[in-house]
Parts: sequence; C-alpha cells; structure tokens
Amino acid sequence: MGKVCIRADISRPTLYKIEHGDPSVSIGHYVHVLRVLGLVEELACIVKEDRTGRRIQAESLPHRKRAPRMKRSTGDPDAEA
Repeated sequence: MGKVCIRADISRPTLYKIEHGDPSVSIGHYVHVLRVLGLVEELACIVKEDRTGRRIQAESLPHRKRAPRMKRSTGDPDAEA
C-alpha cells in the first residue's frame, strides 16, 4: 500500500478513498494508481464499452434547428408574369 502511494504520488487517505470508490477523488489520481498497478489499458476498455455514458453524452448535446428556407424569387423583379 505504501509503495503504491509513493509511486502514484498520493497520500494514504487518498488511496483509501480510491479503494472505496469515493467520487470526491479526481480522475487523475485514479489514473495514476491504475498506471502504477499496470492497469491503464483496462481503463480504455471500460471507456470503449460505456454505452450508457455515450447515450447520456449524446442526449446532452445541443439540438440545432434549421432556419426556415427563404423563398427564392424566380426571375427579374422588373418583369411581370
């Protein structure tokens, strides 16, 4: 436990919080610990398969509305039909 703290450059209380899934710890600290443990590649697998996260992300994107089309004039304004 002490070696992980030293190598990840975090305190023991922070490592304890990480071990218990405390959301107040920054994602950077989680990544440092995963790097020390040789598990950073596993993080990429989790992100790749996160369908729920991708759906939530897509729902939060702004929905753009197109402006109504302008009617085009057909021909010369001086000419009468």
